[in-house]
Amino acid sequence: MDLLTSELETKIQDDILTPALRGEYALASTNIISVLQELYANIPENKRISYGRVHTIKVLAKYLYTQLEDANAPVLEMAIQLYAAGETNWSKGVALGILADYGITDYQSVLPYFESAAASQDWDLREFAQMFFRRLIKQCPTEMQAYLLSLVKSEDPNMRRFVSETLRPVQENKWFYKDPDYSLKVLRHLFRERDPYPRTSVGNNLSDLARRLPELVYGLVEELVASGDKNSYWIAYRACRNLVKREPLRVMDMLRWMSTNTRRRFISGAITK
Repeated sequence: MDLLTSELETKIQDDILTPALRGEYALASTNIISVLQELYANIPENKRISYGRVHTIKVLAKYLYTQLEDANAPVLEMAIQLYAAGETNWSKGVALGILADYGITDYQSVLPYFESAAASQDWDLREFAQMFFRRLIKQCPTEMQAYLLSLVKSEDPNMRRFVSETLRPVQENKWFYKDPDYSLKVLRHLFRERDPYPRTSVGNNLSDLARRLPELVYGLVEELVASGDKNSYWIAYRACRNLVKREPLRVMDMLRWMSTNTRRRFISGAITK
């Protein structure tokens, strides 16, 4: 699905790239919003739920990065300036996308901006940060694992959630299913997470893993419950959202909340939920 028309490419050149190359970053950042609106309008109505506005940010960021590279422009400096000038999370999100592409070859230069976005009070910007950061994980897995292991110690719950969300086994991270130890090495540091925001993310992360690696997650649930920690138990409970659909009795037994009499009634059909 190609959202970029020749007319829109001309608009991007005139309204974003030309002002940015002149150092007029506030104007370029403001114009990003209208371009995103046009990109969204080009999405077929029956596909807007699947793609939506996040997809337009990805498309525009990739296009701007490519055009700046082709023009031998100072991509890093310009992306930083666009990020700083952005008055909305959407324009900052586009700048983060450019930074992510640049970071594939120079990740150290872009990490501070991902930290800034991850610690933002704006939910959308935090989401853009974890979404684009996965590109760096895929390209530099060893370095990014070490980096995430340092962030997991942060006192900021937003930062700890950022760590967990970047490690969700979504499209960009599907290779985790073949190497789950990669993400678990980091996530184990959050198995006693006290704050609900990152704790929910950890539980969701394990629930995602359970879709393809149920036995692995069963083992993790046993470990979490056996720890005796109430936060670990909560994560175990959350991790079972997919598992309970497969084997409800096994999950209930592992979570240790179903009494013998209740289990008998469940099996006999006296309890349906």
